[in-house]
Amino acid sequence: MTRRVRKAVFPVAGLGTRFLPATKAIPKEMLTIVDRPVIQYAVDEARAAGIEHFIFVTGRNKAVIEDHFDIQFELEATLRMRGKTGALDMLAADMPVAGQMSFTRQQQPLGLGHAVWCARDLVGDEPFAVLLPDMVMQGEPGCLSQMMTAYGRHGGNIISVEETDPQETHKYGIVALGADHGDSFEITGMVEKPKPQDAPSNLFINGRYILEPEVMGILETQATGAGGEIQLTDAMLKLLETRPFHGVRFGGRTFDCGSKFGFLQANLVLAMSDPELAGPLRTVARELLDD
Repeated sequence: MTRRVRKAVFPVAGLGTRFLPATKAIPKEMLTIVDRPVIQYAVDEARAAGIEHFIFVTGRNKAVIEDHFDIQFELEATLRMRGKTGALDMLAADMPVAGQMSFTRQQQPLGLGHAVWCARDLVGDEPFAVLLPDMVMQGEPGCLSQMMTAYGRHGGNIISVEETDPQETHKYGIVALGADHGDSFEITGMVEKPKPQDAPSNLFINGRYILEPEVMGILETQATGAGGEIQLTDAMLKLLETRPFHGVRFGGRTFDCGSKFGFLQANLVLAMSDPELAGPLRTVARELLDD
C-alpha cells in the first residue's frame, strides 16, 4: 500500500549572495514577488497538494521566515481597529494551523543533500516532498499536485522535470528516460550538468521531489561530491539502484528566482495576471518600448 505524503521539506539556509546587498539582512526567501514572499509561493503549492507538515531547514539570520508564519498581534489589532477586514482575512487564510510548522538548523553550508538530511528526525519513516523555494511555479494544478497524482499511481520516488534547450544541459541535472506512461515516465539515470553531447535527454530536474525515507540513510554516510558538498542527486542515484523513480513533466511555467532575471521575470508575469495591475503595467511597458 502506498503511504500518503504528509510532510514537505523546504531548504532555506542559503545565503542569497546573488542578491546582495538586498539579502545582507533579509533572507532571499523573503524577497517579494508582487506582494508575497518567495517562500509563500512554495508553501501555498505544498498546501494545495495536501501537505500537512511543513519543515524548514534554516540557517543564521533566517528567523524572519519563522516570524512570517506566526501571528503578529500588534498588526492584527491595528487592522481590526481600522476595519481592514480584507487584509485580516488574507492573513488568516495564509496562517498555518498550530503545530504544522517545524524549523531546524543547517549549521554549515554543506549542500542540498545535507540540508535534506538535517530534517531526518522531523521526517521520520515517511515519504516526503522537497520543494526548493527559489523555483517558483505557475500552473494549474500546481507542480506538486501533479506529482502527487503520479505518486498515487506508481508510489516510489517522483521527480518533476521540464524541457531545456539541448545546448543548455550543462546548467542542470538531467534525467535518462525509461518506459513512458503518458503523464509520467520511468527514470533510469540522472547526470549532473552533462555536456550537450553526453546528455541522456533534455529534461532537467526543476526543484520538486517526492522521496522515500530510505534516502536519509544514504545521505547519512554519503561522501561529498561536486563543489565539496553532499549532493542530493548522488543519493538519489544510489537509491535508484534498488527503488523505482518516475518523472513528471510539469505542465506549467517555472521561474528561477535564485537569479535576478528569473526573479524579475516572475514579478512581471505574475503581476500581469493580477487584474488590478495588468492594465497599468501594459501602459508602462508600451511607453518603455516606444522610447
